[in-house]
Amino acid sequence: MAQEPSAAQKSIGDVAPKLADLTDEVLFGDVWEREGLSPRDRSLVTVTALIALYRSEQLGFHLKLALDNGLSEEELSEAITHLAFYAGWPNAMGAAGQLKAILADTE
Repeated sequence: MAQEPSAAQKSIGDVAPKLADLTDEVLFGDVWEREGLSPRDRSLVTVTALIALYRSEQLGFHLKLALDNGLSEEELSEAITHLAFYAGWPNAMGAAGQLKAILADTE
C-alpha cells in the first residue's frame, strides 16, 4: 500500500521536491526525533519562534502539531500572551487569531 504524501510533499513537493525531501528526512526525520527535547517541548519552542519572528504562514501547521504533541489550549494561549510583551503585540494578536480558528475547526 502506498504511503500518503507528507505535509511538505503536498505543500511544495511539486515545485521544490528536494526541499520537501529535506523537510521530511532531515527536519522531521532527524531534528524532531532527537532525544534532547520531547516533541511537546519542540513544538513549544517552534511555535514561540514562529510567533516572535512573525512567520505566520507556517504557524497554523505548528499550532495544530503542538496540540497533537500534548500542549493544551491554555498553554498555547499563555505562551501567546507572554510573547505579546517580548515579541510584539501584533505578533501575539495574529497568533491568537490563528489559534482561535484552529480550535474552532477542531470542535
